[in-house]
Amino acid sequence: MPGRHPVLLAPAGFEVLDLTAQPEETRPPRSPYTLGRYNERRPGMYTTDLFGEGRCVHVGVDLGGPVGTPVHAFAPGRVLHAGLNPVPGDYGHVLVLEHVVDQGPLYALYGHLSSATLSLSPVGREVSSGDVLGWLGGPHENGGWPPHVHFQLARARPVTHDLPGVVTLADREAALEAYPDPRIVLGPLYEDDPGAKYQRAPSAPT
Repeated sequence: MPGRHPVLLAPAGFEVLDLTAQPEETRPPRSPYTLGRYNERRPGMYTTDLFGEGRCVHVGVDLGGPVGTPVHAFAPGRVLHAGLNPVPGDYGHVLVLEHVVDQGPLYALYGHLSSATLSLSPVGREVSSGDVLGWLGGPHENGGWPPHVHFQLARARPVTHDLPGVVTLADREAALEAYPDPRIVLGPLYEDDPGAKYQRAPSAPT
């Protein structure tokens, strides 16, 4: 896709995490720049009331870095929704953009951002590929998570600044159709081969 840009720049690439084990069995990352995978079943991670019973399948990618790391638009677009989802475990400060791509409109949610992001990127802002949309937020403003951006695509136009980033196993098939793999626009950020766990992945598509 012409003009695409990395959402987050990692100087030495991303450490691809395996979050399929229980949290107490998952080793700490070696790098501050991490990548959590799409369509990954994450048992035991989503414990706040927001997620209810059985939501464990992640339908975006998580790109981690230090608090304040810039978050970029992957393609030209417009800020469609911007706001705060304040419930513990939610997105915190979040943007939803309508992007211009070859096959028509494609919508993207950028979640877990800093509060300053909403001043930089109000609803209606027009952006070019690579423009800074905002910054990674700290746990006090991003829903209580380690600093990262949850990047999720949607085929249908969202009605507000929210998308279900984690779904149940029963809803998995429909969700993967509605929320396609972000690698279709970001390139081959990681391999699906389980033997490739913890590999270094580029910050930019190859």
